[in-house]
Amino acid sequence: MPTEQTPPVSRRKLGLVGVIGLCAAGAIVVTGIMARAKTETELKAWTDDQAIPSVAVAPPDARVLRATLDLPGRLEAYYRAPIFARVSGYLKSWSADIGAQVKSGQVIAEIEAPDLDQQLLQARADLVSQQSSAKLSEATLNRRKTLVASNFVSAQEIDERTADLNNKRAAVNSGQANVERLEALAGYKKITAPFDGVVTQRNTDVGALISGGTGTGAAMFVVSDIKKLRVYVDVPQSYVPAIRLGAKAIISVPDHPNKTFPATVEASSQSVDVASGTTRMQLVLDNPNGELLPGGYANVKMSLARDSAPLHVPASALIFNKSGLRVATVGPDDKILFKTVTIARDLGRDIELASGITADDRIVIAPPDGLNDGDKVRITGGSGAPKGGKPTAETEKKEVKG
Repeated sequence: MPTEQTPPVSRRKLGLVGVIGLCAAGAIVVTGIMARAKTETELKAWTDDQAIPSVAVAPPDARVLRATLDLPGRLEAYYRAPIFARVSGYLKSWSADIGAQVKSGQVIAEIEAPDLDQQLLQARADLVSQQSSAKLSEATLNRRKTLVASNFVSAQEIDERTADLNNKRAAVNSGQANVERLEALAGYKKITAPFDGVVTQRNTDVGALISGGTGTGAAMFVVSDIKKLRVYVDVPQSYVPAIRLGAKAIISVPDHPNKTFPATVEASSQSVDVASGTTRMQLVLDNPNGELLPGGYANVKMSLARDSAPLHVPASALIFNKSGLRVATVGPDDKILFKTVTIARDLGRDIELASGITADDRIVIAPPDGLNDGDKVRITGGSGAPKGGKPTAETEKKEVKG
């Protein structure tokens, strides 16, 4: 039985197969290298991308605050007159006790002044004497003048008589003025009310020694007009620009817990007290029924107004270090730019800034540690007012205890 034999493979075919194998192996190696290079590039890009910090940003919040400032105040009568005596003596009588309603010109007390009475009697007697002396001098002068033509009286004597008459007339005028002065003082023996009001103090009694014209010590009486009251409030310096003359306020007092009273800012001291850093402001309110008492404590709620909308940022946006107080902003190129700011008011979670930023800034809400000027950042969002800082209205209550 014949045997089959495989024909021998030619060398040419073997060489071709080898070349093909080498090419395939090379392709596999090149493909692997390229894939690895691509992976490394993607990994580097991912790593670089992860190295860029992500931040949340928001524009400044521009709020027109209609705030209410709570301050302690003190009620005072609109008109208050301590009454002192102009003459010395003893209190003869009084007719108005504390709480008494009095009218302008009403006699509320009378002083007994015997010394003044005697001075007035003496002044009147002196005036009569001076008037008589002046009349005698005038009559004598007139008689002497009739003798001048007959040369019985010299011109020198006429001049002397005329001068004497003038002196005596001057003495009469002086005596008359003294009488009128003492009569005016005698009129002050009656103590009268200077205006319609109520007697809020009486510090004297019948028989008490009265020292007139000193203006020291306790007043005999104090008369107050309580139909209208003044309220004095010490306003912290930072709030003064927001309180204008004519601004409205609400007054409440402990003795009327369920009632409020409207008041109006009437005047400002236009100065800051060095010790307290406050400005004294005066409010006025009507008190027709006398419900509010002068001298009492009052709580004053004052409305604050702003012409412009101040810019607010979250408290977490502030950075304080050796460079000062700053906030981090993100520029159009998504790079960090630090800005130095000044605080106007600390409102707790929000900070009102006086300067340093604009309404178009993008503020980093919570800047991470290690940020520097020019660092690239990735913005991941944030909250706040619409871009541009469109003003919104908000009510705020601040309480300052004194």
